[in-house]
Amino acid sequence: MIGALFWLIQEVIWLYIWAVILAAIFSMLASFGVLDTRNRLVWSIGDFLYRVTEPALRPIRNFLPSFGSIDLSPLVLILLLQAANMAIGAIYQSLIFGTLRPLL
Repeated sequence: MIGALFWLIQEVIWLYIWAVILAAIFSMLASFGVLDTRNRLVWSIGDFLYRVTEPALRPIRNFLPSFGSIDLSPLVLILLLQAANMAIGAIYQSLIFGTLRPLL
């Protein structure tokens, strides 16, 4: 049962990483004019990606210095999510082996 819970948490983190990647690509394509945001379907997809990723990206944007038009907050968020995924894997291994050895 615990294995399924940790698997579910790691899969949710991976899905969120993909949502951040898709939001960054969508934002870039929309800013270059490749995607027409006046189209209802395109706007709905962009709005969904914005609403899903913006609560996590906003604090990072407030913390990072301004690099002009380059937004590095998705990269920072992906690195933080990867670190969380690795920590969850280490916690799961420590629960299986009964020691804290994998955490060190």
